[in-house]
Amino acid sequence: MKFFKPLLIAALCATALSAWADVNVGVTISATGPAASLGIPEKNTISLMPKTIGGQKINYIVLDDASDTTAAVNNTRKLIAENKVDVILGSTTTPASLAMIDVASEAQTPMISVAASARIIEPMDAKKKWVFKTPQNDIMMSLAIAEHMAANGVKSVAFIGFSDAYGEGWSQEFAKAAELKKIKVVANERYARTDTSVTGQALKIMASKPDAVLVAGSGTPAALPQKTLKERGYTGKMYQTHGVANADFLRVGGKDVEGTFLPAGPVLVADQLPAGHPVKKSALAYVAAYEAAYGKGSVSTFGAHAWDAGLLMSSAVPVALKKAQPGTPEFRAALRDALEQTKDVAGAHGVFTMSASDHLGLDQRARVMVKIENGAWKFQP
Repeated sequence: MKFFKPLLIAALCATALSAWADVNVGVTISATGPAASLGIPEKNTISLMPKTIGGQKINYIVLDDASDTTAAVNNTRKLIAENKVDVILGSTTTPASLAMIDVASEAQTPMISVAASARIIEPMDAKKKWVFKTPQNDIMMSLAIAEHMAANGVKSVAFIGFSDAYGEGWSQEFAKAAELKKIKVVANERYARTDTSVTGQALKIMASKPDAVLVAGSGTPAALPQKTLKERGYTGKMYQTHGVANADFLRVGGKDVEGTFLPAGPVLVADQLPAGHPVKKSALAYVAAYEAAYGKGSVSTFGAHAWDAGLLMSSAVPVALKKAQPGTPEFRAALRDALEQTKDVAGAHGVFTMSASDHLGLDQRARVMVKIENGAWKFQP
């Protein structure tokens, strides 16, 4: 018995220590580079996320991928191999998030992207079963734009988007939405996030004489086509995607983006929503938390995508803890399963209810139409 007693004590101590293992959250976002206007509010939001969930301490390891796909992949590898993270959050852009999927799925580590494209989670397969995201899908926002165009007499539209997965995804999804509403796409142009001139593309768009132009870009680089078209005398309706919903876009675009329409998450105009809107309370909670830390008027939809990732973790971690301890393959698998079973989680952007075939879980409550008026966002009922 004396021989077994030290072993028993050691075993009990080991069990106690493992029971108090921290949950490690690896974050890679674009705090610098072309997507910095999206990544900075996301990074800021990480500091507002819960430090404990289900009685377990949460550690956030935050890395900057500088808007670079290769850096995002390297960060993901580092977070998994060196920091032994239980979940990955990020990245900011669609190309980076798509590139990270192989790494996360191979390590069987759940990943919650804060980038928009539906390609990140669709079509569902063995790799993407490990991947979730919080921003609205392109088709949801494309339909909102097409419906608004049709209601406002738009019969033809020119499209200009990023020359990457974001622009391509929007081109495909908007084409479907436009066809449904009998709107003709008369031009389809591309440009790089780092381009400083789109004069050639603008001239082609002007030649097609569209009733409206849709710019499928994100952050401050999305202002370039609109400013160029304005300089060239274009007077038709202008639309942007939800990728521009931050103060930096308003600052860079200035008077050239006045009158622009775009779909956005309800959080962008939370204080303007009707009292009965299902997301108003949860959206205002994020606005209050962010502005208390960073100042009035500082909130953006991009930080809110990170906030919603935190809410998903707050819902899933306690469920996973009932099955396994952090730092183990069993916990990561249990966390993945719990995320997939998310039900009625009210976030800053919408209400999340996921399933094995839907790793976004948002419905039409997650979108509103907004107009830029006097350098501010105006809710369109």
